[in-house]
Amino acid sequence: MRRNRRTVLLWALLWTLLCGCGNDAASSRQHTVTLVAKSTETEFWLSVFAGAEAAATEYNLELDIIGPETEEDYEAQNRMIADAVQGGAEALVFSAIDYENNAAAVNEAARAGVKIVAIDSSVASQMVSTYIGTDNYAAGRMAAQAALDRVEGTLKVGLVNYDVSSANGQERERGAVDAFAESGRAEIVSVVNTLAEAEQAKQDTTALLSAFPEINVLLAFNEPTSVGAGRAVEALGCGETVFLVGFDSNVVTIDGLQEGWVDALVVQNPYAMGYLGVESAYQLLSGQDGGMERTVDTSTQIVDRENLFTMDSQKALFAFE
Repeated sequence: MRRNRRTVLLWALLWTLLCGCGNDAASSRQHTVTLVAKSTETEFWLSVFAGAEAAATEYNLELDIIGPETEEDYEAQNRMIADAVQGGAEALVFSAIDYENNAAAVNEAARAGVKIVAIDSSVASQMVSTYIGTDNYAAGRMAAQAALDRVEGTLKVGLVNYDVSSANGQERERGAVDAFAESGRAEIVSVVNTLAEAEQAKQDTTALLSAFPEINVLLAFNEPTSVGAGRAVEALGCGETVFLVGFDSNVVTIDGLQEGWVDALVVQNPYAMGYLGVESAYQLLSGQDGGMERTVDTSTQIVDRENLFTMDSQKALFAFE
C-alpha cells in the first residue's frame, strides 16, 4: 500500500512537471513578425529598423524586414505582404506607400488571421489594430510655423512633396497650407510632387526655384526630398534668400544646417515607430492588447542652428546610434 501511494505521488509530480514545461513552452513560443517598409535605404528607415530589432530581441520575436527599391512601388509592397502571409508571418508592421492601393492586400492578410500594425504612413483599412507615427497634419503646421516665426514680411512659399498617394505627405502638406493661410502673410506660389529620391528632388527643386525666383520659403516633406531640396539651394547659392524647412535627420541636411543652406528640420522619432510597432505586434499576438490605443503619436520637434547642439536635439537627430 505504501509503495502504491509513493508511485501515485511520483506520477503526479511527473505529470505536474510535464504540464508545467508544456505551458512554459507554449507561452514562450517565438512569434513571427514581418516589417514591410517603404524603403530600406534612408537614414529614417535605418532608424526604424534599429528600433524594430531592439523590440524583437526584447520580446523574443522572429523579425523579417523587407521593403521595395523605391518609395513609389506599392505593387511590390503588395506582393511582399502576400509572400509574408504565405511564409507564415503572424503579424505585419506596415508603412503604406499608397493609402488606397495597399488596402486590399492588407485586408486580405488580416482575413488570413494576420495582425496588422501601421507605422509612419497609414492605409485605408479597418483591419489595422493601431497606427504608430507622427501626427502628420500637426507636423506640417509645425514646419510652416518654423518659417513664419523666423522669416519677416510676406512669405512666398514653394512646397516640395513626394507621392500624391502617400497619406503622410498629403497630411503634412495640408497642415502647412492651413497654417500659412491662417497667418495672413503667406502665399503658396507652387507645389511640386517629385519622386522620393534625392537626385530627382534636387532637379525638380532647381526647376521650381528657377521658374519662381520670388520664392523665399521652401518646405520639403520627407528625408529624400529634403536632401534634394537642400542640394538645390546649395548649388544655386540661394541659402541667404531661401529659407528651407526639411523633414527628418540626415547627414546631408545636418551639414546644411551648420553651413546655412538648410534652416530648420522637423525631426520625427523613427526609432520609436519601429520599436513600438513591433512591441504592439507582440502584444496582439500574445493577447496583451487590452486597452491598446488606435493611434499613438510619436514625438516630433524642430531643430535649427540655435538648438542643434543641445542634448535633446542630438538625441532626436541620432536616435538610432
